[in-house]
Amino acid sequence: MRIAIVGPFPPFRGGISDLNSALAYHLSKVHKVKGFNFTTQYPTMLFPGKTQYKTGKAAQDYESIRCVSSINPLTWSKTASLIVEYDPDIVIIRYWMPFFAPAYKSIVKKIKKKCNTKIIAICDNIIPHEKRFMDKEITKSLFNHVDSFIVLSKKVEEELLTIKSDAQYAYSPHPIYNIFKEAPPQHIARKDLNIHNENVILFFGLIREYKGLDILIEAVGRIKDELKDLKLLIVGECYENKDRYLDLIKKMNISEITNTYFEFIADDHVGTYFSAADACVLPYKSASQSGIVQISYHYNTPVIVSNVGGLPEIVDEGKTGFCVPPDPESFADVIKQFFDQKVTSQFEENILNYKRRFSWEHMVSTIESVIHD
Repeated sequence: MRIAIVGPFPPFRGGISDLNSALAYHLSKVHKVKGFNFTTQYPTMLFPGKTQYKTGKAAQDYESIRCVSSINPLTWSKTASLIVEYDPDIVIIRYWMPFFAPAYKSIVKKIKKKCNTKIIAICDNIIPHEKRFMDKEITKSLFNHVDSFIVLSKKVEEELLTIKSDAQYAYSPHPIYNIFKEAPPQHIARKDLNIHNENVILFFGLIREYKGLDILIEAVGRIKDELKDLKLLIVGECYENKDRYLDLIKKMNISEITNTYFEFIADDHVGTYFSAADACVLPYKSASQSGIVQISYHYNTPVIVSNVGGLPEIVDEGKTGFCVPPDPESFADVIKQFFDQKVTSQFEENILNYKRRFSWEHMVSTIESVIHD
């Protein structure tokens, strides 16, 4: 089959771009695949970070055509024409926030007028973490032109059915991010990061209010005297005022045991942080699913997550990690339990088996099954 994928690819950074590139690569083993990338993803004035582009070489960079501007309707028509010329059997759009719905809607409407192509939306999120007026209406307007859906979590499945109750869809959990290169051994990673502590936990990824970093900082403050030789690594660009977290670190008196790296990490350095950590902690206040868990599993690093949204779906409780309520006391207790039980190596073995269910082959077969329904 001929498949078109519309959405961000490298050089844009972030999980959506990385997954698109990996998805195109794995689909291309069986089918002919072409990527249709953004020229402008977010207007500069609306983007909270330093840059939308990767630094260094992308872990995986599937070739794509840069043609879509989220804010220029002329490019929507041009992109649709390019896709019609390609004459795909299916068009896959990546949906994660209503901001992109007008562009996607314009593109797919023109495609469907010109050729007999099936439109599939792979949905990371449907209802945004930061809700805005008319989100549901804008999303529904697009979804009325989509033939089938792939949802990456049961939480997103519930959201889809509130928007489109008669949707044809399939569930396929977020695949493992196996695009990142092999990590150095833990003792080397810790030496590279100048870490000499025995017990190391990691918060990784873009820092936004809903991700609950404040919960983790307070949790560490509760156990700093009970759990000796602890180190907290905070790694990721802050999309809000980082002073809020620095002040909280000082308030909880954990400055000496906290290393902050408020920057977006280049792909070839990601493994160092996960290798250095005994566990990756996701104290999210809300979640659809998380690519961070799948990066952690790629490096066989256990996870400690909030029991919100789709996160519990991808954790084998007590074997690959723990799920707890999103509050400081619960996270403090489970972090202490994790290190007191000294189960890191056992968890790593469990992850080796558990992560097979998140294979790219499963994602590809799910897409094929939706196509043939």
